Amino acid sequence: MTMNKNKSVKALLPALKRLLTYGKTYRKPMTWGVIMLWVAAVAEVGGPLIVGYFIDAKVATNNVELMSSLGLALAFILLQVIAATLHYYQAIVFNHAAVGVVQQLRTDVMSAALKQPLSAFDNQPVGQLISRVTNDTETIKDLFVNVLPTLFRAIALVVVMLIAMFLLEWQMALVAMMIFPAVIGVMMFYQRLSTPIVRNVRHFLANINDGFHEVINGMSVIQQFRQQARFGERMSDDSWQHYQARMKALKLDGLLLRPLLSMLSALVLCGLLMLFGYQGSAVIGVGVIYAFISYLGRLNEPLITLTSQQSILQQAVVSGERVFELMDAPLQHYGSSSHSITQGNIDVNSLWFAYRDEQWVLKDINLTIPARHFVAFVGHTGSGKSTLASLLMGNYPWQKGNIHLDGQPLEDYSHTALRSGIAMVQQDPVLLSGSLHDNITLGRECDESHLWQVLETVQLDQWAKALPEGLQTELGEQGSRLSAGQKQLLALARVLLIPPRILILDEATANIDSGTEQAIQKALKVVREKTTLIVIAHRLSTIIEANEIVVLHRGAIVEQGDHAKLLSQKGRYYNMYQLQQVRESLQEQEPVEVE
Repeated sequence: MTMNKNKSVKALLPALKRLLTYGKTYRKPMTWGVIMLWVAAVAEVGGPLIVGYFIDAKVATNNVELMSSLGLALAFILLQVIAATLHYYQAIVFNHAAVGVVQQLRTDVMSAALKQPLSAFDNQPVGQLISRVTNDTETIKDLFVNVLPTLFRAIALVVVMLIAMFLLEWQMALVAMMIFPAVIGVMMFYQRLSTPIVRNVRHFLANINDGFHEVINGMSVIQQFRQQARFGERMSDDSWQHYQARMKALKLDGLLLRPLLSMLSALVLCGLLMLFGYQGSAVIGVGVIYAFISYLGRLNEPLITLTSQQSILQQAVVSGERVFELMDAPLQHYGSSSHSITQGNIDVNSLWFAYRDEQWVLKDINLTIPARHFVAFVGHTGSGKSTLASLLMGNYPWQKGNIHLDGQPLEDYSHTALRSGIAMVQQDPVLLSGSLHDNITLGRECDESHLWQVLETVQLDQWAKALPEGLQTELGEQGSRLSAGQKQLLALARVLLIPPRILILDEATANIDSGTEQAIQKALKVVREKTTLIVIAHRLSTIIEANEIVVLHRGAIVEQGDHAKLLSQKGRYYNMYQLQQVRESLQEQEPVEVE
């Protein structure tokens, strides 16, 4: 147990150093902030010195004069005003730096998230990612807003007060310094105990975010199947675990911070009073003992505050670990070749792929697709069709074999070359919250006349013209105002805006009506003149005209050929086709009315 805690404490140091490097951009303003803290510390320490001088030089000698007393009072007030003013401006400086650091961190972590391989999103809940970009970076801000100013202020106050103490009475200063070893011991012990607790707090908070994200996205399904109570209990469990972790942290703070440190301060104060009683007021003036009591109270407060800031420091550094874990994760790999895909030839040789532990999803796939051919992948659910399409897109690295596009290894293509040369329309297209124009162009430059031409190709032009604001009509969250067929046609228009050399349709006609399917078929006839077309389909009627149909079963190619050839073989494709024909004929029969 102890070894694990020591290891976790040591693990905080690299993350802390890395977080502090983000403050280098604001080194100059933060330096001015530190200078203001030191001047403010001198002003704060000067107050008790003035009061002590007044007690010993004026009150004790019965030499209280109005003008000199007013001068000392004004000097005391002036020092307090200077200290308060400087503290205000240093807070502004450090907050400005903190906001800038968080902005840069969020930019970096979002950039890293956008470059993650798709496998990272398959294995990590979306809520965890959101928590790292929002909650964790906001917690890191506290490092620069609270922890660093508190640290610099504590150092400045402690150093200046110690200098003042030694100038007043060195023996009493030595007694006052006895508090430091005890405070350092408390801080080290607190850090060892609090590190795993703070990690749990951040983990459970991320679970809460993930749960809310899942519930909101799946609200229609949850309500349809009356699962509100079950999901509510799960959210309640996550909240309870977070509450328990927070209570552990609060109990630890309540035990080891202010009560314990106040007790240590009281013990040191007793030592000062004993020394004063032993030497007497003839050796140590009453004003000096007042100054020491005042300094001890002031010394106790920054030490307590500094120790209490460890909790914030722990949370900030643990949040930094989570953010840096995402930033340091392997990025999506692309090649450096700027060579474009100009033809659309595809060669797959001895391809093997598994998502984990050699549980092969694809086995020894060999496939040649000439440019501008229409090829279909068919097979039962789980046969590997969509996985093969994802590999052709370069979304996942494979374990064995190779894929060549236009004779060049797929992994050699740069990100720009690969994404401009090959595109996919998925079964459930993703629409963004924005206008029709924005959803099709996705930030790409496009002449409006060309955009209308693309809409005409996918037969959405009349619908778009009938919209209240035409191309600038807002589509709502996830295209909530569109039907399934309109979403598919819009996704196809998005791809055809700049036609790729290879186009993959992954079950793009699975959830649409026959009219939309015919619109897609007409659009694809235009596309096929310049594009290699790969279609994954359950509706075999949509791929009858394919140049080649590839039948997959349990990750292997079991049949290949055109529609007529595969029917003549009377194998797996023949059985699938016959079953669909029977099903469609039964669906077309009108129900018999019973008198």
